[in-house]
Amino acid sequence: MASPDIVRIGTRGSPLALYQANLIAAQISDASGGALKGEIVTFSTKGDQLTTERLINSGGKGLFTREIDRAVDDGECEIGVHSLKDVPSILPDGQAILAYPERVDPRDGFLTTSGITRLQDLPQGAVLGTASLRREAQALALRPDLRVVTFRGSVQTRLKKLEDGQADATFLAMAGLIRLELGKLATPVPASDMLPAAGQGIIAVAARPESISAMLADTLARIDHAPTRAMANAERAFLTELDGSCRTAMAAQLSLENGGWAMRGEVLAPDGQTRWVADATALLSNNLDDLADLGRTLGQRIRKDAGGDLPAFED
Repeated sequence: MASPDIVRIGTRGSPLALYQANLIAAQISDASGGALKGEIVTFSTKGDQLTTERLINSGGKGLFTREIDRAVDDGECEIGVHSLKDVPSILPDGQAILAYPERVDPRDGFLTTSGITRLQDLPQGAVLGTASLRREAQALALRPDLRVVTFRGSVQTRLKKLEDGQADATFLAMAGLIRLELGKLATPVPASDMLPAAGQGIIAVAARPESISAMLADTLARIDHAPTRAMANAERAFLTELDGSCRTAMAAQLSLENGGWAMRGEVLAPDGQTRWVADATALLSNNLDDLADLGRTLGQRIRKDAGGDLPAFED
């Protein structure tokens, strides 16, 4: 049997990023019948080097992808594997997302060391650790008395900060915790309390379509999960319509509900006390490629309701 062709997979070096890259490597091997073999190439991104400050102070979106994008552009890697919520709404010229494996639980997970399982039950003036502007605004909408401190770093780093008492509670994506077999540490937060970030729970596989082999392109098409692609496209269309950045608290989710598609998008003021929400539905029989229109429609509706200008966090 001929040796498999090597596919170099660019990824960050955190435990979660490595899990995701190895998952894609395994899926590529299976879908190609062993004809392709993934080789993991790790990168330290600017986002990984930030341990104390917010993304808005250092360039916002793209901080976790630029080095990997560059490696794909330069031919150092055939594909890049990202958490979709870290991927800017506009991709580098010539790149495309060729595969979205099936989404894992998009909800946020609530974590404490005290046994409290709901944000609403924290004591008055409790300290919440998060670097997410969305989570901060959503938490303050529920509990304006909370004090928010910046929590940055990998899942393990943030768990250690919580254990060390730097905050009374924090949030982590359920998808990441589940993938690391840590899901039991958190209580899932209903989307009605905290709508997830656009793309949360989705892995994106990016490449330059003209630079990869036909076999790899066919293999990536096989691991692509059509409903997840529809969710990704609709939620990213929402962000694009609103010029989504790391300075505005935004959330969006497309889901299958009651035999059809349902989508909700929202934008919040930094203090959480003003919120714009829009909903839309579509029939299950709709062409999946057309579901991005739901995201665009919700974005347009929210911008109109907000009077054109969206509230942004200051540096």
